[in-house]
Amino acid sequence: MSKMAEYDGPILEIDRLSISFFTRLREIPAVMDFSVRVMPGEAVGLVGESGCGKSTVALGVMQDLGKNGEIVGGSIKFKGRDLSEMSDEELRDVRGNEIAMIYQEPMASLNPAMKIGKQLMEVPMIHEGVSKEEAYSRALEVVTDVRLPDPERMLNSFPHQLSGGQQQRIVIAMALMSKPALLILDEPTTALDVTVEAAVVELVKDLGKKYGTSMLFISHNLGLVLETCDRLCVMYSGEAVERGSIEDVFDNMQHPYTQALFRSIPLPGADKNARPLVAIPGNFPLPHERPPGCNFGPRCDYFEEGRCDAQDIPMVGVQGYDRHTTRCLRSEEIDWNAPITVGEQKEKAEVGEVVLKMENLKKYYEVAPNALFGSGEKKVVKANETLSFEARESETLAIVGESGCGKSTFAKVLMGLETATEGTVLLDGGEIQDTPIQERDTKTVADVQMVFQNPFDTLNPSMTVGRQIMRALEIFGVGENEAGRRQRMLELLDLVKLPRAFADRMPRQLSGGQKQRVGIARAFAGGARIVVADEPVSALDVSVQAAVTDLLMEIQREEKTTLLFISHDLSIVRYLSDRVMVMYLGHVVEMGTTDQVFSPPYHPYTEALLSAVPIADTSVEKEHIVLEGDIPSAMNPPPGCPFQTRCRWKSEVPGGLCEQEVPPVRMLEGDHQVKCHLADDILARMTPVIKIAAE
Repeated sequence: MSKMAEYDGPILEIDRLSISFFTRLREIPAVMDFSVRVMPGEAVGLVGESGCGKSTVALGVMQDLGKNGEIVGGSIKFKGRDLSEMSDEELRDVRGNEIAMIYQEPMASLNPAMKIGKQLMEVPMIHEGVSKEEAYSRALEVVTDVRLPDPERMLNSFPHQLSGGQQQRIVIAMALMSKPALLILDEPTTALDVTVEAAVVELVKDLGKKYGTSMLFISHNLGLVLETCDRLCVMYSGEAVERGSIEDVFDNMQHPYTQALFRSIPLPGADKNARPLVAIPGNFPLPHERPPGCNFGPRCDYFEEGRCDAQDIPMVGVQGYDRHTTRCLRSEEIDWNAPITVGEQKEKAEVGEVVLKMENLKKYYEVAPNALFGSGEKKVVKANETLSFEARESETLAIVGESGCGKSTFAKVLMGLETATEGTVLLDGGEIQDTPIQERDTKTVADVQMVFQNPFDTLNPSMTVGRQIMRALEIFGVGENEAGRRQRMLELLDLVKLPRAFADRMPRQLSGGQKQRVGIARAFAGGARIVVADEPVSALDVSVQAAVTDLLMEIQREEKTTLLFISHDLSIVRYLSDRVMVMYLGHVVEMGTTDQVFSPPYHPYTEALLSAVPIADTSVEKEHIVLEGDIPSAMNPPPGCPFQTRCRWKSEVPGGLCEQEVPPVRMLEGDHQVKCHLADDILARMTPVIKIAAE
């Protein structure tokens, strides 16, 4: 069937949509009174925290709500036709040809047992009945379009032979095969590194222009939406609360929830001591426990009893603006430009003695090249190359880099889960690099603790929260008896700002942010000297991130802990760290105070990282640097400088030095070190990547 004739109305029009899920006990409303329009060639961002119903809207558009889900009100029209009135056959045709969806996890859309080329060719062969040759040439074209190296080899590979970023590009290519009119992207870059994310986002924008595709971009990252979309719809608890163009919503917000979201993300200028983030008080309501009136009422600074909770609140237009609407009764009474009431300012903690010192740490792994048959020579994975640094009491040292750069390997050596190949790790002057965790004494184990990325994996599902913390206290030898440990456990719950009643709850009754707090309480149970926080907030929602980050900072001030904060999110790093160490492929390529690392001169890799981070602020201008190629493998690193295969400054160094020698560590002003061959005068000429436009 040929595609519908050119259509100039909205490609997608969702009008007063309500979707509920039915369980044996009750109807659970997931989306209520939700409207949004996507015009031809327009990209609309759908923003909100997990559980607000944004993915449910996407599944509604795909008519894929499963057995329990049902559209109970309103309509979804695609090119003017109501999707719920189409026959199964028509729907199948629209889904294959006209609407494509890209999911968060690329492997969910790829068949692991089938070569990439065949999977791509299936789309036009099934939906348009084209020949094999035609399908192959189209597959080759889209794989080239999504900027994958060596397209023919890609088509001949299986999915597991590609990196995560490459898999996600293949999924985008697959979605583009039928040249859809509407592309729905559900958090398509959450699982990717920032530099890969920047390349994928750039790609999606270019392809949108090239193919004239309209997009519905679902994300919880406001910075990404700023960079990819024309318009934006903010959702809270199943409802749209504000809609408008990016400029209108970012610079002239008209809903308290939008304002609260922006106050909880670390934009340039936020500072953990002088300008702390403001977390949103309270918790997200469960679908069957929503409050009367405004869903955001119980958490809102401007709530007025007897008015905000007296009636259902409709979306209303914002005066003087076209297509900018808000779901707030008081939007015209609130002074949106009032200065933010600053969270209480904290004294900067005094940095004390050196607690941890690493000298020339190396960690190599030996791998049989063909583990199945064990033939051939052994290969070595160089996960860490000569790491040297020190961390002091009360200091936050951030360790930044993409996946595969060796940051978690180094954390494992520190924790005793791995032992070092070479070099020393000194904790309070004693060497620990060769002592595996089972041989460490209780004090060393209690002194070095870890908070993990995923709070779900670190708690025992069959033990109450209180029991888990008390078990840690018992192992660390804290408390005389059971009663003493119970008392200390309750104090730890106070410390992480959880109600004492949570002691008797099971982990499944807690939200992600609450589980992460239990993890933090457990890490601090034995009075830890060093806490390694491995991406501790990346799995949490924006509003929860602010609360958990501030909590970590506060405990650190009280306990004088050294915090090693592993992250790839440079906005959070800039906000909370005192010093930053940038890693690439096992090497430390730059290290210095936060101010030194965030202002030029930089290592070329740091420069690319800064350019890749999406910032949710319309007044920020960024230099645009997209890294070509993927990160090399640690089993087969490039000769010379590890970064030379992707470096845009390489031509400035004469005589091919970058390709021959690993650069020496250079000391710039004030203990700022960079591992780079660039001459001093070239480093001095570097310009800032992130500029804040003059008011």
